[in-house]
Amino acid sequence: MTETLVRITEIFFSLQGETRTVGLPTVFVRLTGCPLRCSYCDTAYAFSGGERMSIAEIVERVGRYGARYVTVTGGEPLAQKACLPLLTALCDEGYQVSLETGGAHDISAVDPRVVRVVDLKTPGSGEASRNLYANVDALRQGDQVKFVIADRPDYDWAVAKLDEHRLAERCEILFSPVAGALQPAQLAEWILRDRLPVRFQLQLHKLLWGDTPGH
Repeated sequence: MTETLVRITEIFFSLQGETRTVGLPTVFVRLTGCPLRCSYCDTAYAFSGGERMSIAEIVERVGRYGARYVTVTGGEPLAQKACLPLLTALCDEGYQVSLETGGAHDISAVDPRVVRVVDLKTPGSGEASRNLYANVDALRQGDQVKFVIADRPDYDWAVAKLDEHRLAERCEILFSPVAGALQPAQLAEWILRDRLPVRFQLQLHKLLWGDTPGH
């Protein structure tokens, strides 16, 4: 049988910069490749290249850090079919595993032990037409939906999606400002004014280390 290989851009240990586990020591497994080209993307270095690794090699590398939390990210992890057995293998090792994925790929086959953080692309990303809304029905209470917001039209669009799909009743909702495009305080004020049932978040890793890869 052919060994399952995954193309990996990097594996590193850092503090979780976003989501409900923000600040917790986490191993990040960044898969290579992404079919989207969001206007604000900060990981374009993961679009190509990388190293082919077996799932066993990845699990062994992750184990060196002695961490409890593992985040599989990209690029777009679900663009590689081998992402699914990788997620299951990490869960089988007892890690608390999260998946960071854009809204364009089916999440229904992801191991149910994985926390799925689904980034619904706003118009400001340039990729809103790629959102797969069938994923909404697949959401579980433990999942999270993220909106990265560049301006007021993005915010209004996100609020409309919250209402249209009753997202806050399905799982936790995250609102983030695009760095350099929208002042964080402005987004915070909009959320408070409208009393939205969402979690405001900044990217902790950028506050600590800037745009340095591997953090």
